[in-house]
Amino acid sequence: MVRHKNRYIIIEVTESPGDTRKPTNALKLNQNLLYRSIINMVQKLHGDFGVAACTAGFVLRYCNEKTRVAIIRCRHGPHKLVASSLPILKSIGTIDVHLNILYTGATMKHCFNFIQRYQQKKFDEFCVGLKTDEEKEELRREIMQLEPLLKMP
Repeated sequence: MVRHKNRYIIIEVTESPGDTRKPTNALKLNQNLLYRSIINMVQKLHGDFGVAACTAGFVLRYCNEKTRVAIIRCRHGPHKLVASSLPILKSIGTIDVHLNILYTGATMKHCFNFIQRYQQKKFDEFCVGLKTDEEKEELRREIMQLEPLLKMP
């Protein structure tokens, strides 16, 4: 049996600056819509070959709506096709978005460490406007929600 190497791409989903229809905290990440949007963009850019190469090991592993961070798992090799399609993706469903690639890693452990550091920075940024300790603890629980990452095989 042949071992398949995987790559994990950590992305941040932000609203496009020109989209004034909704406030910035109204962006809801739907894993199925994000998955379909990425596959459709790979289809547009790389055709049937790109979709066939990418879908074999393509999985959306983690999605945090509060920090808008997601992890995509794909096989080594076709991960370049996926990574080239992500910055070009401009909409998820009816919402105009912009995707930033934050990190590309070979193991979930390295991705977990990166997300932990990244979400701690986000927490520090969000805490500036909060006054009570209860608000800070509630925000910490929402942002530092990494249990889904720990339960992954």
